[in-house]
Amino acid sequence: MHGLSALQQAAAIRAGELGPVELVEHYLDRIERLNGRVGAFSHVAADRARAAAAAAQKRIGEPDLPPLFGVPTAIKDITGTSDMPTSFGSAAFKDFTPPVEAHLVRLLREAGTISLGKLNSAEFGLSAYSDTYAGSSRTPWDLTRSAGGSSGGSGAAVAAGLVPFAHGNDAGGSIRIPASVCGVFGFKPSRGRVSNGPLAHDPVIQLCQGPLSRTVADAAALLDAMAGPVPGDLFWAPPLPAGETFLDRAGREPGKLRIGRFIDPGSSEVDVHPEVREAYEQATGLLVALGHDVEDIAAPFGPAMVEEFTDVWSVRALRIPVADEELLLPLTRHWRARGRAVDSERFLNALQDIQLRGAQAMVTTHRFDAVLSPTGALPPQRPEWFKELGAETDLKRQFLAFPYPAVQNVTGQPSANVPLHWSKDGLPIGVMLTGRLGEDAQLLSLCAQLEAARPWAGRRPDL
Repeated sequence: MHGLSALQQAAAIRAGELGPVELVEHYLDRIERLNGRVGAFSHVAADRARAAAAAAQKRIGEPDLPPLFGVPTAIKDITGTSDMPTSFGSAAFKDFTPPVEAHLVRLLREAGTISLGKLNSAEFGLSAYSDTYAGSSRTPWDLTRSAGGSSGGSGAAVAAGLVPFAHGNDAGGSIRIPASVCGVFGFKPSRGRVSNGPLAHDPVIQLCQGPLSRTVADAAALLDAMAGPVPGDLFWAPPLPAGETFLDRAGREPGKLRIGRFIDPGSSEVDVHPEVREAYEQATGLLVALGHDVEDIAAPFGPAMVEEFTDVWSVRALRIPVADEELLLPLTRHWRARGRAVDSERFLNALQDIQLRGAQAMVTTHRFDAVLSPTGALPPQRPEWFKELGAETDLKRQFLAFPYPAVQNVTGQPSANVPLHWSKDGLPIGVMLTGRLGEDAQLLSLCAQLEAARPWAGRRPDL
């Protein structure tokens, strides 16, 4: 059953060929057998999932069931759920259940999906790997290597077949990085496409909610379920024309597009791995073969942005109040101490600077329908490589591994990891495509065209 896409599962449920109870039990069995190896789930809500599946089973045959009715999913553990714990990836909150739930959690339930629990997240979403009190999320392609972060549990769960698709969120690459190292599709929508409310409004407006999945169509369907403005949101992305869906748009040909490309990470300190270059060149060749015009461009952001982004990110690390900071991981304590050392003038200057540079990058690339770059500069790494020499080296190595994705969080543009390449050692290496602000549908259409030309969903790790 886990070989079916989410949309295939939904169709089988509506046709009476597959039941929600059967499907939920199948995935709970896989989680029991495999989660200890991949570290995807921080909390498994087995009883709640079984109750929801039994209720769904009784509704089979009703007219107008939601498109994803009866399909299992799971929620990243940095997102509020009022019916199960939300730990933010932290031992300081491991027994915390919020009094309210995130809007997207309600929307996914109303869409007919069944949550199997919470997915491991880097503590407070602060790192590009997901090692927490709940365990270490590992890519199913090599269990010695990290599943990325901060949505590492989401990437590992989808890649290991523990759910057909999953929720993630992304404030500095946290959907696209795990998607790349886990060999799945990850989509960060435009700012305001999915509500961050009611509690997760981001003071530096970098956070976006989005899907991770095996197929572009599944991601588009999950985005349809989550997308839409909610009163109280600070930003609303422009809606699709009446009657259209992202799933419909993903099924259309994108037409001939103008695509810019760059591989320069904007810093002489970063050494781009040969396999990453190979993935980038293969993606370029595929785009050209599909009839698109591809043009080399300079990196739209430079090394000066790194220090400013670090200042902003460190202050952002203070947004969650903590009673006992000794319960936090060393890296989180380092981020928070660094944030307290940034005075108000320095923070304001850094925030204004990255926003100005982001705006300039959008102006520079606006003539292109999409921009191609690597997702990361290195293949998947062992989590010990990041942590072995202390917090400062940890931060430096995270930048050396993933220098590309954070700028799209500053600009708010839609951006996707496309899993087109595997290394000679069998490790997934994604490429990143970024669209114009608000043009999520066109970017999904382009990604679906690449998937049709070089399908990846049939590639599965041997677990």
